[in-house]
Amino acid sequence: MRSGAGVVTALAAGALLLGACGPTVGGGGAIGTPTATAAASSTVTTTTTEPAAPITTTAAPAQTAAAPAYIMTSGAKGDQVHELQARLKQLEWYDGDVTGSYDDVTAAGVRGFQGKRGMPETGSVDDATWTKLTSMTREPTKDELTNVLAAGPALLKQGSTGAKVRDLQARLKQIGWWSGDVTDTYGSTTAAAVKAFQGKRQIPVTGEVDQRTLDKLNGMTRTPTSDELNNVKPAAAPVSAAGLDPRCLTGRVMCISKATRNLTWVIDGQPQMKLAVRFGSEYTPTREGTFSVFAKYRDWTSTLYGSEMPYSMFFSGGQAVHYSSDFAARGYSGASHGCVNVRDLAGIASLFGQVNLGDKVVVY
Repeated sequence: MRSGAGVVTALAAGALLLGACGPTVGGGGAIGTPTATAAASSTVTTTTTEPAAPITTTAAPAQTAAAPAYIMTSGAKGDQVHELQARLKQLEWYDGDVTGSYDDVTAAGVRGFQGKRGMPETGSVDDATWTKLTSMTREPTKDELTNVLAAGPALLKQGSTGAKVRDLQARLKQIGWWSGDVTDTYGSTTAAAVKAFQGKRQIPVTGEVDQRTLDKLNGMTRTPTSDELNNVKPAAAPVSAAGLDPRCLTGRVMCISKATRNLTWVIDGQPQMKLAVRFGSEYTPTREGTFSVFAKYRDWTSTLYGSEMPYSMFFSGGQAVHYSSDFAARGYSGASHGCVNVRDLAGIASLFGQVNLGDKVVVY
């Protein structure tokens, strides 16, 4: 798994383990075996009796829970592992070459995929995991299974014009690879944006849009709105302090409400901006309380799950406020591993530039 790049600064010592925010279950103790002693007295007589036959008992056999049936688990090798890795790679839960060996990186990818979908995070593939994974991915190509990065036929390239180019630029804009107005023309600026997008995702860097590039981009974005396609700027809504937690009204605070699913940036009681957010699932909940920003990374990749986390601002262990392309693409149908996801790329970039280390974070 890749670590982050472009560190702004960090105050905390040690590595950040992103997404590892579930409770730790422990406990247990020895059960003592009671002992008993008995004393008896008897009167000796001149008659004797045969001793009673000893009573014997047979312990019931211990009940053993059936082991879960795994299709694949750590140590497995072969064609099906090749397919597993290639499918995980389509969803960005696996990074690097497809090897056919079920190693720790593969297990971590499986755990990430399972956790994102509310499944037990075993790191092994059972029937439910495989069914879900295959339903969300396509059959890997021979090139994907053998790590051959060959570009497919160009669907869009320099000189292309029309609605598809406009859609392409609007989608690139959603995830920060395009700035300025959306147009109908595929020129050198569009080609440069496509190259940057391809290079970040292990797609042959051609500057032309083939099917692999289009599938990846569509999977990370949502259908552009009419306003996005026609460069209509939304009117800024006034931000009010009404309803904010009292802890948010002094100092510099990222005030995060689970009830309204909003993050409000507040300075000395005056709201500056508001962003829609989502949180961790019931299995990996976002912690509540008062915290402070102890590390910032403009470009960070989860060391546990391998997912990209641009504009990360860490406030509690591995939990951070950060941009999520998955949130931008799927909205509230998904969840984080405990982090506070933001889907407005321009908004989180602006907030990242304003927040300082030590600024307060209130989650309630």
